[in-house]
Amino acid sequence: MLRSAGDDDWPAMRRLAATCFGSFRDPDTLAAWRSMTRPDSVVLACDGDDVVGMAMVLDLELTVPGGRLLPMAGITWVAVAPTHRRRGLLRAMFTELHRRIIDAGYPIAGLLASEATIYERFGYGPATVETTLRVDRRAAHLHPDVPRADGVRVVDPVEHRDALADVYERWRRRTPGGLHTPTALWDDVLADRESARRGGSQHFALLHPDGFVMYRTHVAGTGKSVEVTKFTAVTAQAHLALWQTLLGLDLMETITVDTHPADPLPYLLVDPRRIEKVADEDALWLRIVDIPKVLEARTYASDVDTVLEVVDGVLGGGGRYRLTVRDGRAHCVPSTADPDVRLSLSVLGSIYLGAHRPSAFATAHRLICEDPSAPSALDLAFSSDVPAELGYGF
Repeated sequence: MLRSAGDDDWPAMRRLAATCFGSFRDPDTLAAWRSMTRPDSVVLACDGDDVVGMAMVLDLELTVPGGRLLPMAGITWVAVAPTHRRRGLLRAMFTELHRRIIDAGYPIAGLLASEATIYERFGYGPATVETTLRVDRRAAHLHPDVPRADGVRVVDPVEHRDALADVYERWRRRTPGGLHTPTALWDDVLADRESARRGGSQHFALLHPDGFVMYRTHVAGTGKSVEVTKFTAVTAQAHLALWQTLLGLDLMETITVDTHPADPLPYLLVDPRRIEKVADEDALWLRIVDIPKVLEARTYASDVDTVLEVVDGVLGGGGRYRLTVRDGRAHCVPSTADPDVRLSLSVLGSIYLGAHRPSAFATAHRLICEDPSAPSALDLAFSSDVPAELGYGF
């Protein structure tokens, strides 16, 4: 049986999440995320009185290329009890949840995928890439051509909450994939609970007028390392100044940071080999619910005029649309013309923020074009001057 969640269901939901994900979420943290939900935003699957499955929507706001903001249904806490696997509960919950997403008027939905093979069939495509870098701080030196940058202060993050929030707001409004951070989430981050530290220190903070870094230190044997939990730079000058300061943490051996594939950090150093790429992983996955509205929301780098055939098998989205871009702005309407491009809704979600190239999907035969020059034209049109990044995990 599927139903909405009531206040009395949250203890059982917390236990189900802990069972499926391996740890209990702090009640105050859970309260912060609950503040971002609307009525009927949680679908439960029940076996009698037992909650055996759940999926929840957060009310989010996504930045797209060009700086427009779109309401986004952020799907999280998707779980099925290990006692009830392989019974179709996920598909049933997602079908109901996406009906509610459409009824609520969300033009786009997003999630973070714990398993990459699950969500493509529901029309989601990986739309940002998170690159984890580990810097050998002791051997990393700025290139002599890189100028010195000042303006960084060591601060107490709680005392400088408004400055951190202001910098982040400016960053997220220009960065595809950026997300609005409500007050409750800032409260939760700055509470800096022991349960959130994963063996690290309390938060340190470096503040620049146009950027900030929050980080923890870790001790392993006689060595110390830095784990950057948030690196936010609105300008290139702030990026340089913050890295200059991080590299000056004399007693630290390594610095680990999650960033995007186009981060210019390697070009700042005399020897880029002092940076080890630990991982490239998908971060934000997108499902475009209202194709015309979402395609018209972003800006484009070049003109294009094409008919798209978008396929969405399980949840029944998609359709045929004429996309016309002039001077960076798009007009998208339903069409009965023969399609120039055939692709799945998942692929459309992947190329939307500019992190993945249409031509790569064409090479993989997942984007089919009648005109062999079309993939390159779509590459240019869907590119973004500002690299896409996930605002925060949810």
